[in-house]
Amino acid sequence: MSIRSVGSQSMIDELKFVVLKRPQDSHRDQATVDSQWQGLHYLHQPEYERVCREFDAFLALVQASGAEIGFLPGQPATGLDSIYTHDPLVVSNRGVILCSMGKTARQEEPDAFAAYLQQTGVPIVGRIEPPGTLEGGDVCWLDERTVAVGQGYRTNAAGLRQLTALLGDDVDEVIPVPLPHWTGPDDCLHLLSFISPVDYRTAVVYSRMMPVPFRQLLLERGWRLVEAPDEEYDSFACNVLALTPGDCVMIEGNPITQARLEAAGVRVRTFPGQHLCIAGGGGPTCLTRPIVRGSVKDSL
Repeated sequence: MSIRSVGSQSMIDELKFVVLKRPQDSHRDQATVDSQWQGLHYLHQPEYERVCREFDAFLALVQASGAEIGFLPGQPATGLDSIYTHDPLVVSNRGVILCSMGKTARQEEPDAFAAYLQQTGVPIVGRIEPPGTLEGGDVCWLDERTVAVGQGYRTNAAGLRQLTALLGDDVDEVIPVPLPHWTGPDDCLHLLSFISPVDYRTAVVYSRMMPVPFRQLLLERGWRLVEAPDEEYDSFACNVLALTPGDCVMIEGNPITQARLEAAGVRVRTFPGQHLCIAGGGGPTCLTRPIVRGSVKDSL
């Protein structure tokens, strides 16, 4: 297909075109899963057939939104983690920025994605170069002109500087957000691990992990924070995909967070993700790389 416009400086506006990757092209089969999951520091061994069924349930929800879906093809150099298509790119109004992955096992993913983008006509405006590292899961658009970027084991200061330069006049403000050590460099901790915008100035968060200055900044700017409880953090209650403002997808099994979102006026759709998401440390946002979203209707 040919993309006439690119625009995803938003986490919540209507999803128009999004790229996913099927398990058949990332996980391939149970033998591949068995050979990789421990080296990738997965929480438990995924069952390939369950990964496929869970992906189909998630895919049906995205399809029902009306968004056009592109599928990233398989590449021999990429592995199980490549199903999390959000991380190898950052999307701006002028095109995409290829990331430099902080996780060594994922270093080939940006180039694999670039080959697909060239076929679809999506412009590439630049890339993060070593020693800079940056992953898409550390980038959170607060509005079209304001972006927060987590700094931790996956994104470093050099990567943040390069991203700021590449975004240029597309943004007014880049907000660095230092991330905690948490469980160490082998596990996945992104900025989007503890915040997901779901509506204008509304986000589901896990405040116990939020840096105080960042949390205070959001509150000062009028954000409503929907709190995920301790018992639902590990089941990815904070990693939520907005299909449109106030309409989101989350992993099932988080009833407290779901009820709090619904009480805040947010529609919630759920799917099973024990083997697709929780095992590998990536929720529904991680499974999707929005390339085109609807125009921003509001800004801070």
